[in-house]
Amino acid sequence: MSYITSTQERHIDILDIPALETKVAANMEKGAFGYLSGAAEDELVLKANPLAFNHKLIAPRVLQDIENPDLTTEFLGLKLSAPIIAVPIAAHGLVHEHAELDTAQGVADAGTIFSLSTYGNATVDDVAKIAPESPKFFQLYMSKDDNFNRWILDKAVKGGYKAIILTADSTLGGYREADIVNNFTFPNVMRNLEEWSKLSSEGETGSGEGIAAIYAKAKQALSLKDIAFIKDYTKLPVFVKGVQSSKDVEPLIEAGVDGLWVSNHGGRQLDGGPASFDVLADIAKVVNKRVPIVFDSGVRRGQHIFKALASGADVVGIGRPMLWGLNLGGSQGVTDVFDHFKKELMITMQLAGTHNVAEIKATELLDAK
Repeated sequence: MSYITSTQERHIDILDIPALETKVAANMEKGAFGYLSGAAEDELVLKANPLAFNHKLIAPRVLQDIENPDLTTEFLGLKLSAPIIAVPIAAHGLVHEHAELDTAQGVADAGTIFSLSTYGNATVDDVAKIAPESPKFFQLYMSKDDNFNRWILDKAVKGGYKAIILTADSTLGGYREADIVNNFTFPNVMRNLEEWSKLSSEGETGSGEGIAAIYAKAKQALSLKDIAFIKDYTKLPVFVKGVQSSKDVEPLIEAGVDGLWVSNHGGRQLDGGPASFDVLADIAKVVNKRVPIVFDSGVRRGQHIFKALASGADVVGIGRPMLWGLNLGGSQGVTDVFDHFKKELMITMQLAGTHNVAEIKATELLDAK
């Protein structure tokens, strides 16, 4: 029996982003929803991520002569409609039949960057053809096989992807109990793995496997040397995703990283660690603007984006909410989610007394008592 998923292509009404998840839960197969919405162990980090933004407060400025705040920004020389980009997530086919193709179109229509996972349900080549003028990043889960790494990086370079994201916090999967209870395995083929299996005769496509089994086949012994390998091979900027400690900053910069991606994988890996927002300011202080910072995990409000930017992020990534929009409305639903974040961010900017993104970044937040 084939996996049945959403075919919706429409505008969606959004009261607030958190409410979308409830709608999606009633619209998806239980195991697939559990995989996407769940997290590691007791899900402490999952719950802590959005709450951590309450640890800082915005002190609003008044009489600042603001009528139309400017959300536009530049990142890696790319002009974006807002400092909000798409986080790489595997297997968009779980939520919509058009998978990453629809997500990439929706993100392009929102005027920002789409990030494709190695473990997507659409190929590097096919995603590159969607709105080819729109910037895209490629997230590499390094394989133990450098032939695979070179093959897929070649595709990213040829496809015009603007940067490579090396995910460093997933050398194995977190202990995700929802997947165990639901006996979840991926129902759809991961297209990049499928293409490689035909070339290499390995016969592995991701279909019928759980995420732990897929991670087990990836490279476990990631090191700083991998940054140089990717940079030298692709000549593209390399971001390391999953940075959660300020102690990693100097080694990463010395190794030649082009950007840091502060993230705890949405609580899906190490439970009992810090909320992503709680470590952002300390990491940004050590970085001291030497390389750009992307931030994600737990972002559900425009004020969360504002606080992340004020704490040192250059752009903020949206993950699960983007998929909720995809499920409920296809590419248009994805655009609607980004537009809703923009609306809330614009309101926050105007009420806080900031004219543009640069002024958000210069804002000093207060500690909550």
